[in-house]
Amino acid sequence: MLTAKENMREVIRGGHPDRFVNQYEGIALLFHPFLMASPLLKKGDMNVVNAWGVTNSFPPNVPGAFPVHTPDKIVVKDIEEWRKYVKAPSLKFPEELWNVAKDMYAAVDGTKAYKATFVAPGLFEQSHHLCSMEEALMNYMEYEDEMHDLIKYLTDWELELAEGICSNLHPDAIFHHDDFGSERNSFLRPEIFADFFLDAYKEIYGYYHSHGVEFIFHHSDSYCANLIPIMIEMGIDVWQGCMHSNNVPELIKQYGGKMTFMGEIDNKQVDFEGWTYADCEKAALNAIKTCGAAADGKYFIPCITQGGPGSLYEGTYKGLWDAIDKYNCETFGHKQEDLDAARLPMSVMF
Repeated sequence: MLTAKENMREVIRGGHPDRFVNQYEGIALLFHPFLMASPLLKKGDMNVVNAWGVTNSFPPNVPGAFPVHTPDKIVVKDIEEWRKYVKAPSLKFPEELWNVAKDMYAAVDGTKAYKATFVAPGLFEQSHHLCSMEEALMNYMEYEDEMHDLIKYLTDWELELAEGICSNLHPDAIFHHDDFGSERNSFLRPEIFADFFLDAYKEIYGYYHSHGVEFIFHHSDSYCANLIPIMIEMGIDVWQGCMHSNNVPELIKQYGGKMTFMGEIDNKQVDFEGWTYADCEKAALNAIKTCGAAADGKYFIPCITQGGPGSLYEGTYKGLWDAIDKYNCETFGHKQEDLDAARLPMSVMF
C-alpha cells in the first residue's frame, strides 16, 4: 500500500493511486516564525491587532477569524496615501525561533505526509484586510495605480518570507490561503483579477517551485471556475476548497492533468448543529462518485472545503474521514489498520 503522501502524489500527477485521498491525510500543516510572532487567533479572541495593524476577531460558532472594519479600525484611511498607513512587519527572526520551527518540521515523518508550510493571508485577502472589502473592491476599479503599487509591496514582502521559509525549513509543499470569491462568483472579473494578481503569484509560486517545493496547495473555498486558467498559470498545483457551485466534475474533465481539485464537500452539507454520520457518508460518497468518476480517481481529492483539517462542529471532520476510509476499504480491499499505518495519526493532523 502507498503511504498517504505517495498516494496523494499519484492522484495529483495522474499516476496510479491505490485509493482516494482522505482529505488532509497527506499534508502536515506547519508554521514558520512569522506565524509564531504574529499568531493566528483562537475561537473567542476579540479585537486583536496583528503585526500589520489589522484588528481581527474570532467569535464563537464561526469558521474563522475576520478583520473588524469599523471606521476607526480600518488601516488604510486613504488609498492615495497608503504608504503612510501600511508598514510591513519585519521578517528578521532570531535563530532560536527558526530552531523552534525546524524542530516542528523534523518531527514529521516526511514519508507519510508533505511538510507543508502554512501561509495566510494571501495578496487579495491582505488588500481587503487593510482597506476593508468594500473599499478594496472599489479601489481596484478607481485607483488602479495605487492598488498595483500596494500589491507589489505585499508581493515583495511575501517573496522575502518565501526566501526565509525555503532557506531554513525546506518544505516540500506550501499551503497558501487566499479566497478569490464568494460561493457564487469571483470577487473580481477574470481580466481584472489577472491584471493585479497573475504576475505577482507567478513570481511567488515560481520562487517556491524553484526552491524545492513540489506542490502548491492554494485554498479558496469559493467559486473560481472562471479563474482556473489564470490559477494554473500562477503555478497552483492543487485548488483546495473548490465548492460544489463550481461544477467540479466538469472542471476535472477539462483541466485534470493541469490542476487537481480538492474539495466538493461544502461545509454547509455536513457542518451544522445536529449533523449525523449519515450526513457525512452521503456527502463523501456523492463527492467520490461524481467527481472521482470524472478522471478515474485522478486529479480529485474529496475534502471538506474549509481551509484546514477540522470542522466547526466537533466530530464532523472525523465523520467524513471515517466515511472515506470505509469506502476505500470496501472498494479497494484495504484494511483499516493498513490505512492508519500509512499516514500520520489523526491527532497530529488537527
